Amino acid sequence: MSEKNDNADLLNALNSVEEVKIGDVVKGEVLAIDDDKQAIVGIEGAGIEGVVPQKEISTKPVEDIRDVVKVGDKLDLVVISKIGNDKEGGSYLLSVRRLAARKIWDDIQKEYEAGHTLTAQVTQVVKGGLVVDAGVRGFVPASMITDHFVEDLNQFKDQSLEFKIIEIEPSENRLILSHRAIVEEQKAEGREKVMETLTVGDTVEGTVARLTDFGAFVDLGGVDGLVHVSEISYERVGKPSDVLKVGEKVNVKILSVDEDRNRISLSIKQTLPEPWDGIEEKAPEGAVLEGTVKRLTSFGAFVEVFPGVEGLVHISQIAHEHIATPNDVLKTGEKVNVKVLEVHPERHRLALSIKALIEKPAGLAEEDNNNESKRSNNKPSKRRNNNVNERSIANAPEEDTGFTLGDLIGDQLKNSEDSEK
Repeated sequence: MSEKNDNADLLNALNSVEEVKIGDVVKGEVLAIDDDKQAIVGIEGAGIEGVVPQKEISTKPVEDIRDVVKVGDKLDLVVISKIGNDKEGGSYLLSVRRLAARKIWDDIQKEYEAGHTLTAQVTQVVKGGLVVDAGVRGFVPASMITDHFVEDLNQFKDQSLEFKIIEIEPSENRLILSHRAIVEEQKAEGREKVMETLTVGDTVEGTVARLTDFGAFVDLGGVDGLVHVSEISYERVGKPSDVLKVGEKVNVKILSVDEDRNRISLSIKQTLPEPWDGIEEKAPEGAVLEGTVKRLTSFGAFVEVFPGVEGLVHISQIAHEHIATPNDVLKTGEKVNVKVLEVHPERHRLALSIKALIEKPAGLAEEDNNNESKRSNNKPSKRRNNNVNERSIANAPEEDTGFTLGDLIGDQLKNSEDSEK
């Protein structure tokens, strides 16, 4: 009777032993740590042992397996493969890491299906993008990092960023993420709010976000506006980078808002004092100023005496000697001293003279005296030549010179008429 009972107990014990298969999730108790490189565990319900290598003990790199587990710990494990050919069951290769990864993949899959995002840390910069730790390895292609070109991707290393899940394939350990999608969504939300508050004509503060050859993009707090190069300063600006820096705070005036095209035109120079304001005090008649030759035409030279303020030195006011063209004696960019002859603030015009500051050569002074003596002994002619090259003036459109024909030769004609009376 006792023998029968013993046999029955043995049979029941054998029948209660669960069969272990590759891919099964099992529980195991740590029985020993072998050379700090692997853990020996007993598989519950199977009556057999398994091995967990150091690299399979955690989802993170482990230098000493004893830092992670100790004898007596209970672990959830997945069966990777069978070791040896022991017909009695033998040992199995087990993994904590792969079971954790499987759970992570399941969680990420659920987040993906629900349309949720995830936050992960950038661990590596590789050719073509970024590697992130989302519990499992994720990859961010360079084109999906942000909404503009970034030359050095190392600035993102070790940053924790929010990502949209673009593609997930657990069987191939492929997880493709995008931070650009998050940036664009945030900007779209911010743009709507900011656009509602913008009013043409208002002056607001912004931050220089990007510089191009044609202008500067200024962040207004969620939406960028463009300051064209012509609207940066009253002075001529060759390149925006000559006068502005990325990150610089600037005041801008809102010129236009196109909500349909998400375009905002801005101006920096229109927030600055108008160059011609107070010009009568800054450049009164008779004042001597230093200026820069900005443009040369057939009828004279335009000289900038203050930023954004140019005056005309007519060809007759360049030198005492006769000159064919201003190019004969002046060069663009040259510094010159000028005397203010006339000021017309309402028309933004200055009449200037260079020769008024130059002593007349002795030979010319004597010649002028002789000519004056001759004129006093002869009747005045009905028509006298003056110092104005009328043909060159007539061919110069008013919008180019800033002066009308009457402005340029009026005084000379008046003097001629007076002499005829």
